[in-house]
Amino acid sequence: MPNSPLKPVGSLKTIGMISSYVGPNLRAADWLWSQAPQSFGRCGNIQMLARSPHPDFLLLYNFHDFPKPPQKKRWPFQQKQEETRYAEEKEAFYAQTRGIPKERIIFLWREPPLPEILHKNRLFYQRAQTYCGHISGPDDYAPNPNYMPAIWYVDASFRELNDMPPPPKPKTCSWITSGISRTENHRKRLSFLQQVQESGLEVDIYGRDLPEWCNNNGLLNNKWHGVAPYTYNLAIENYADNDWYVSEKLWDSLLAWCLPIYYGGPAADKLLPPGSFLRLPSMDDKGIQYI
Repeated sequence: MPNSPLKPVGSLKTIGMISSYVGPNLRAADWLWSQAPQSFGRCGNIQMLARSPHPDFLLLYNFHDFPKPPQKKRWPFQQKQEETRYAEEKEAFYAQTRGIPKERIIFLWREPPLPEILHKNRLFYQRAQTYCGHISGPDDYAPNPNYMPAIWYVDASFRELNDMPPPPKPKTCSWITSGISRTENHRKRLSFLQQVQESGLEVDIYGRDLPEWCNNNGLLNNKWHGVAPYTYNLAIENYADNDWYVSEKLWDSLLAWCLPIYYGGPAADKLLPPGSFLRLPSMDDKGIQYI
């Protein structure tokens, strides 16, 4: 295929990807292509080719299925089983890395350091150091603390977002959220959602697994439909207690030409110019009054 658009040319560097996230999008050959300014996932001399058999670099995107080191066992036959299990897991893992050397494997973690899962995050950072040359995450426990890449989840391409005019804004404010309640931060967000509902504020709610008491407009296939027609958007992070964590909640709102009412940490202030968003002071009565 001498003219194949997928064949690296000259100094073009390709990036493969594996993830522990589930979902068809992360198994697709065109992962992130819509977020590149050029065709076939290209941005300058970089090309995302998630399923490439021979990429120049490999991205471990929220990947945590590393081989688990063998545990010390009491009996020799149990120890042998444990060592065999470990060898098989390593073989399976190295098959996924496609022969890429450690120094060209990048580990990128996208979960906040919530107290309930912090021990897992730190364990994954530790295990990644055996196999990855660069390890990054949105917290100070990562070997290379850094902001998460500004991936967006509105179903619009780079070129569409770059070229389109501001969409009509017939409605006031929306909030896309979920009913997840497994951590204290999630439960605080649900409590604030109930306050918003009871306050009578003009906020349209969308999302999945929300409580029965919530006046939910439903689950959206395309997040754009629940953000773009609104002047304001509530962008409430799961975590607001460090200098690194800012998620797609903010970027989706901005890309849809909303003025975000944002609850999160100071990372947003460092990444965006003043006036890019309104900062919700707290998720309580004071926050309701602010809105």
